[in-house]
Amino acid sequence: MSVIYKRGSAGKAVARIQRALHICPDGKYGPLTEEAVREFQTVNKITADGICGMRTLMLLGLVSLLPKSKRYINEIIVHCTATPAGKDYTVDDIRRWHLQRGFSDIGYHYVVYRDGTVHAGRSIDIAGAHCEGHNTHSIGVCYVGGVQRNGKTASDTRTTAQKQALVSLLQELRTLYPTATIHGHRDYAAKACPSFNATKEYKGI
Repeated sequence: MSVIYKRGSAGKAVARIQRALHICPDGKYGPLTEEAVREFQTVNKITADGICGMRTLMLLGLVSLLPKSKRYINEIIVHCTATPAGKDYTVDDIRRWHLQRGFSDIGYHYVVYRDGTVHAGRSIDIAGAHCEGHNTHSIGVCYVGGVQRNGKTASDTRTTAQKQALVSLLQELRTLYPTATIHGHRDYAAKACPSFNATKEYKGI
């Protein structure tokens, strides 16, 4: 499941994107829309690929284009991948690890890459597999990193882009789920994850 609009997409959501970019809202994601998205991304210093993914939608202020879970959500739980600083991993990598552990899919609903891009994981309509005893009514958010380059020592390795993206994502999720509280995985388990005090840092969101 992905939240992506690109060339060939069509419909009311595309028209809303076009209005936000101040171009004719014909509801068809063609070359002109792609060009406008790429320009917007360049100005905002994010990957200029002309594809309107979650990070671009957030910057456009189009929170209502992000899907809302059919489940009742009262917690948003932040995690790290516990992978070495400076190394990139993808949703597909994490999915593979989780499948090897016997999961049915990636356990997290959203993953924040080191470059600040936000990627959808497990369907938000399906309970995650990220925090025992808290999966049924929560959204799992994970950032890539969390340990030092030695691959063992817990450390807040978030890049500036990740910090900004996490705040943006959590703000959008709180808009969708206004009664949900934000926590770090370590609040519920004897581990360092997410390698910083997420509950304290995001208290004001």
